[in-house]
Amino acid sequence: MKAALIQLAGGSGAKAADIALACEKIREAAANGADFAILPEMFCCPYDNACFQAFGEESGGEAQTALSNLAKELGIYIVGGSVPELADGTVYNTSYVYGRTGQELARHRKVHLFDIDVAGGQRFFESDVLSPGDQITTFETEFGMMGLCICFDLRFEELSRCMALRGAKCIFVPAAFNMTTGPAHWELLFRQRAVDNQCFTVGVSPARNAAASYVAYGNSIAVDPWGTVLCRAGAEAEILYAQLDLDRVEAIRAQLPILSARRTDLYELREL
Repeated sequence: MKAALIQLAGGSGAKAADIALACEKIREAAANGADFAILPEMFCCPYDNACFQAFGEESGGEAQTALSNLAKELGIYIVGGSVPELADGTVYNTSYVYGRTGQELARHRKVHLFDIDVAGGQRFFESDVLSPGDQITTFETEFGMMGLCICFDLRFEELSRCMALRGAKCIFVPAAFNMTTGPAHWELLFRQRAVDNQCFTVGVSPARNAAASYVAYGNSIAVDPWGTVLCRAGAEAEILYAQLDLDRVEAIRAQLPILSARRTDLYELREL
């Protein structure tokens, strides 16, 4: 399975232009034989609380329609980064996945909102504008089960473990780590989740824009179930290609029986 990690220089503040740029890069990925094209978190919206409502869209909105139509036209899977979704009178940070015929395969609303205040570093509270989702998201493909989460969700091992226990062979993570958390934890977390759950992890970030109100780390990455980094971007816009040999998932799980050897009889939370 060939995955295209599309690290975009988007978030320009012109939504139509950012969608057009994403579609152009997806076409390039398809022309290079990609089965999956993965976009970054908030690929057509500045990552700024002040923008989420204004750039939001309801079901069947502009970004969703463009990606669905393109998936059908190109016969490719598209993990559509994320967009602000307007629903239920609120705003969600939502990722959509489209199959080869353009059908919506999955919709993940970011479960763990990015509310941090790091001393001497980044301060950001998504919950000032966004509401959290309440679902663990997996979806079936011709290659097997896949998992999906968004950025801060990856820090919570329980979520990744639930996806792995459902059979996920790869976890896709549209993300936008910043210049405080990225250098410290980006690669570590993707390798950690891959090793913990013996699956592939694929993280796709926006390219770095030092002039933006929120500066993304970049460094889009793919990691195999052994914890080996298959590819990693720098700060600039680019497309990376990763060949994911999904047979390695079962092979590694057979050699190191972590999931099957779990002592669930001991793990139940008890009062101390």
